Amino acid sequence: MHADSIVLGAGIVGVSVALHLQMRGRNTVLVDRRGAGEETSYGNAGLIQREGVLPHSFPQGLGALFRYGLNNRTDMHYHLAALPRIAPFLAQYWWHSRPDSYRRIVTAYAPLIAAAVSEHAPLIERAGADDLIERKGWYLLYRNAKDRDEAFAEAEWLQRDFGVGHEKVENAAMRAREPGLGIDLAGALHWTDPWSIRDPGGLVKRYLKLFESLGGTFVNADAMRLAARPSGAGWRLPVADGVVEARDAVIALGPWAGDLTEQLGYRLPLGVKRGYHMHYGQPAARPLGNWILDAEYGYLLTPMVKGIRLTSGAEFALRDAPSTPVQVDRDEVFARELFPGLGGRVEPEPWRGARPATPDMMPIIGPAPRHKDLWFAFGHAHHGMTLGPATGRLIAEMMSGETPFIDPGAFSATRFL
Repeated sequence: MHADSIVLGAGIVGVSVALHLQMRGRNTVLVDRRGAGEETSYGNAGLIQREGVLPHSFPQGLGALFRYGLNNRTDMHYHLAALPRIAPFLAQYWWHSRPDSYRRIVTAYAPLIAAAVSEHAPLIERAGADDLIERKGWYLLYRNAKDRDEAFAEAEWLQRDFGVGHEKVENAAMRAREPGLGIDLAGALHWTDPWSIRDPGGLVKRYLKLFESLGGTFVNADAMRLAARPSGAGWRLPVADGVVEARDAVIALGPWAGDLTEQLGYRLPLGVKRGYHMHYGQPAARPLGNWILDAEYGYLLTPMVKGIRLTSGAEFALRDAPSTPVQVDRDEVFARELFPGLGGRVEPEPWRGARPATPDMMPIIGPAPRHKDLWFAFGHAHHGMTLGPATGRLIAEMMSGETPFIDPGAFSATRFL
């Protein structure tokens, strides 16, 4: 099988890259060991975070580090046995989160985040996926006035400097919007610009169908078997019924990207943030209607197709270590206090995934520094679903010799080499 491009990984980023390439007339083969959207892209919170200008930073103060070090929180958990292996990544993550460095990162990151909704919108329309989308933003709920006031001040800054829309909501108004809430709040912050997705994995599958309708090909194969062609020009990958050969290859393997890039000789400082979710029954009376985050405890409740999805905060552990969903158990206690109508668990075990992360909180997007016609598109951490289509467009423009819609320089792998 001959193609113009091979895209490795059929999560939201890989499918978006393949779709944008195919839309430009490049014969593209998309590869995954499973189906599309069945790993990290399946289990997220289902948000297209136009407001997500501020990536999740590492705590800086000694007090915060001590509190997290106790390992009894709901928003973060770690495996003690994993610390020797992941400590270098965490140290770099802490370093890049220092205030001066973080401000530079926010400025560089903002143009990509600004395209989140506008790049999803045409794909959603063309894929016929409007039934999966809500366009009413999402809410952070505050139990105390101090956190509320700090969030309101930050929202004013984001609106002034980055054009991010918001609304400040009092307790009575929030309870009117969500009658099922069980506690009084200090207030809520409504991010008005984001869109939300009722079935994230389902949206990726709709994008895949659009890709295939345009002539693209999806195959199951082991991406780790990618190799340069013997002639030295282009790439080849064994598949079940032969070999795919193409001029270009794109690595969009999410938390598995480091396995292949290391095999190719790169030493990129990649890590993972594991996360969990569980679905619960939706009450018939006063059902949950909005995406809401309990700001004090760091979990999110979302009204998904399969029920109310509770998503946990981050877990720092080895990618493939056994599941330890203690955050889901801890979160559920507070979730039932916040939303008493939360039904029973509808799955036997919590789902677990791994968010691919870089220490400077920005993805790696662009050409591989030491290989011709090899491209990187991974490391999106909490914003993979948000940035999939924007990343797909940016990569496709670079590969096609077009002028990129934003400057891609900040996302180059060379910043780590």
